[in-house]
Amino acid sequence: MPRVRTIPAMSLRVYNTLSKQKELFAPVEPGRVRMYLCGPTVYKPPHMGHMVGPIIFDAVKRYLIYKGFSVAWVVNITDVDDKLINEANSQHTTVTAIAERCTRDYLDCLAMLGVDTVDQFPKASEHMAEMIAMIQKLIVKGHAYAADGNVWFNVATDPDYGKLSHRTTEQQESGTRDLEGSGKRNPADFALWKAAKPGEPMWDSPWGKGRPGWHIECSAMSMKYLGETLDIHGGGMDLMFPHHENELAQSESYSDKPFVKYWMHNGLTRVRTKLASGEWKDEKESKSLGNVRDAREMISGLGPDLVRYLILSTHYRSPIESGDEVIAAARKGLSTFARLVERVQRLSGQPLAEKGDDMDRAAGSLLETDHAAYARNVLALKMKFQEMMDDDFNTAGAIAALHEMAGEVNAFIERNDLERGKNRELLAGALAGAHTIKNLAAVLGFFTAKAATAPAKDDPLPGQLMALLIKLRQQARASKHFALADGIRDGLTEIGITLEDRPGGTEWRRGV
Repeated sequence: MPRVRTIPAMSLRVYNTLSKQKELFAPVEPGRVRMYLCGPTVYKPPHMGHMVGPIIFDAVKRYLIYKGFSVAWVVNITDVDDKLINEANSQHTTVTAIAERCTRDYLDCLAMLGVDTVDQFPKASEHMAEMIAMIQKLIVKGHAYAADGNVWFNVATDPDYGKLSHRTTEQQESGTRDLEGSGKRNPADFALWKAAKPGEPMWDSPWGKGRPGWHIECSAMSMKYLGETLDIHGGGMDLMFPHHENELAQSESYSDKPFVKYWMHNGLTRVRTKLASGEWKDEKESKSLGNVRDAREMISGLGPDLVRYLILSTHYRSPIESGDEVIAAARKGLSTFARLVERVQRLSGQPLAEKGDDMDRAAGSLLETDHAAYARNVLALKMKFQEMMDDDFNTAGAIAALHEMAGEVNAFIERNDLERGKNRELLAGALAGAHTIKNLAAVLGFFTAKAATAPAKDDPLPGQLMALLIKLRQQARASKHFALADGIRDGLTEIGITLEDRPGGTEWRRGV
């Protein structure tokens, strides 16, 4: 049987915020994708909202690579901003000290999650020359003006201003009144450069000492590393206006070229809680409501794969819900794959290879037997996974396809009674199905983070209890009491403990 090939790149469709419709994906340069994601303003420790974009676009990049593209991905660090200045003043420290500490925390959290596909993390503070040069050109072209040490972008010179957020002039002005300042000609104009104030970080410029406005940072850094036209620009829905609208206006006014082919905006996080009345309450996650969750604590408590599952099991343009009930459902869903891998490893007597042969290779022999339907079903579900991802990176649909595939593999094991028999050919079919799931899950970034085993504690009791449970489970498996062995594993999964069977023995960790 010929090897099944990946769906052609031409089949991928992406929802473009600019056109408000799905479009066939065709990068500026065939085979190469330039992708930019707005990163954090590093004035507070990272919260879960900061992890949403990186997880989503990490999956986007992985899938694009799977389809054969070369992808350059840049995520900026905003370390010059009013919020940083205010936070430094309140803590009686420096902007640099806070920015460096919070940047380390942010990068540590990404590493914990296995988000390791970002190519550049440029910092605003290290790109003043590029920003100043861009502002100078905008002034020369008549799109910006200097006044009292400030430089403003003149919105009236851009007839397309508002085309991304689809806002009226009145809405544009009402959303930007907080940017009003000395010498500003109309409310919708926004700051490119801000005159220095006592006690603030400042840099020399042709207009006097000062610092850049927020929007110019992303334009200058994205163009430096990715060129004047990007293929994909991502960020949260809350950044569409004014940040991305202003970024778009100044970039195209500067270069006279399209700035971005595909604007992708992800939904925001919200917390779902059950009230005493039995009704559900959904709230946006925000500092003002006091429901922001620390990213490091959540990743440590739930584990990287469960956090990723929570985010990717919803389509990226939809709100991302969390809460005890949602987490419990996600934990149960994710454990399906862990139980299947453990089952297949137990049957084969060895761990799954890092990149094992999938159903494409095994299908040839199976199609000549009574098990042809199983092979065809797994291959069809592999195609379904790709079809879901080709439909605007529908990770929720792709995960659903993986669950269907897991059901096929489990049914194949039970139908052929592989728990008792050791038919080598049929066992190879089960292994191929499990490898297909594992390989596709890796395309979404699952099971790629390095799992940390439970740290040693002063109290030895937890470790002793876990050692006892692992021993009882091993005895149950040795005596073929598989239901009891699976019950121990499932019970531990429900309380957030994962067992990992390795050649040297079984290890445990917190988090699925």
